[in-house]
Amino acid sequence: MESTANNRVIHVRELVKKFGDFVANDHLNFDVYAGEIFGFLGANGAGKTTAMKILCGLQRPSSGTIEVAGFDVYKQSDQIKKNIGYMSQKFSLYEDLTVKENFQFYGGIYGLSAKEIKDRTRQMLESLQMTASANMILRDIPLGWKQKLAFSVAMVHRPKIVFLDEPTGGVDPITRRQFWEMIYEAASQGVTVFVTTHYMDEAEYCNRISIMVDGRIEALDSPAALKAKYNAATMDEVFIKLARA
Repeated sequence: MESTANNRVIHVRELVKKFGDFVANDHLNFDVYAGEIFGFLGANGAGKTTAMKILCGLQRPSSGTIEVAGFDVYKQSDQIKKNIGYMSQKFSLYEDLTVKENFQFYGGIYGLSAKEIKDRTRQMLESLQMTASANMILRDIPLGWKQKLAFSVAMVHRPKIVFLDEPTGGVDPITRRQFWEMIYEAASQGVTVFVTTHYMDEAEYCNRISIMVDGRIEALDSPAALKAKYNAATMDEVFIKLARA
């Protein structure tokens, strides 16, 4: 994948976010490119979710230059929201609606026509092999399937970028691997995947990763390059060395 300004979909320079005297994001600098799987790693409280909410237009930065999908986060947050998908770390679909009704609800929010919602719901459920579950109430579906449905709903309007905030928390290893296969498929179609996780083995699946420590990006490169730089066999070792430093 060639990384140039022409295919850059996220541009961040000197991003600062403060809550009173507390600095959650301390002068962050990075770019993300079309079709890239970009891992945003760090311990709980490192500032990952705050930065992601800013990129999604859900929070306003204290300062810095930030563009997402070609739009300015200060002036064009509504346009950003139309061009991205978002899956929160807490399960984000409606438990008392059916599978199909969740697609209808979110498709409507994203401005899809009734025909588009119907066609894309059918396509998504066929891909998940869940056509027979279309009319099931969501609360009756296992967590792993719910997570895969939430990812599909976040993709229903075919966004340029999808943000995934710790999407595999609490699911079993087989489901985690299946979820990452869905991520690979999206990236192969040109969708940029921006994913936060604290599972260090998942870092190996990303094209590039940044590692945050106390609100700052302490490292940013491919997993192979970071392991070589820090003389580590795994990303877990890289993370421990950075956190201890």
